[in-house]
Amino acid sequence: MPSRTVAIASSVGLHARPAAMFVQAATATGLPVTIAKENGSPVDARSILMVMALGAKNGEVVTLTAEGDGADAALETLVALLSRDLDAE
Repeated sequence: MPSRTVAIASSVGLHARPAAMFVQAATATGLPVTIAKENGSPVDARSILMVMALGAKNGEVVTLTAEGDGADAALETLVALLSRDLDAE
């Protein structure tokens, strides 16, 4: 199962707006995607409640995993999203 790590670039972390944008992108992949903080349990990246419950802050590293056809491309898209300061956009 492919995975990628990325540091959260949004200045306030994965709070409401950036989390919603990330969840929409994860859902749009059509694949099962998980997100986990370092040494944490993975949660469904398609669930806004689970993503917000992670409490991922600016600079914290998370691991994304996906399974299925196109998983590598989907993960690259999600990594690119989390690598931007979504609060500034």
